[in-house]
Amino acid sequence: MLQVGVKVFLRNPDGKYLLLRRSREKYPDIDGEWDIVGGRIVPGSPLMDNLRREVKEETGLEMTSEPLLIAAQDIIRSADRHVVRLSYVGTAEGEPILDERENVEYRWISLEELKTLDNLDVYVKAILDKGPLRE
Repeated sequence: MLQVGVKVFLRNPDGKYLLLRRSREKYPDIDGEWDIVGGRIVPGSPLMDNLRREVKEETGLEMTSEPLLIAAQDIIRSADRHVVRLSYVGTAEGEPILDERENVEYRWISLEELKTLDNLDVYVKAILDKGPLRE
């Protein structure tokens, strides 16, 4: 089964990035508690519509810029499922209102803090290690 996911490094006017701490009840087997906003697309609808929907559902925020694609990754955890994750960078203003069934906490942090954070999603970490985000 092929699935496509969209994620975004949301940056606020202070230059900090939004991280969400995943619910351990909903995501018991995921590597890394902290992640960026996003989820799977609804087939047949445009990528940006899906990304905006995920941001709104998970945080209540609206993106304030056109997101820029910075990474495409393969996520293959089993022989029967292949996820292609497209990650973007974009901007948002305000404070999130979380859907706590999915995410139980949020933090706005600098890029330097983000790069050194423990328990970060392995795919987010891989993007940071390659360096497409800049202060």
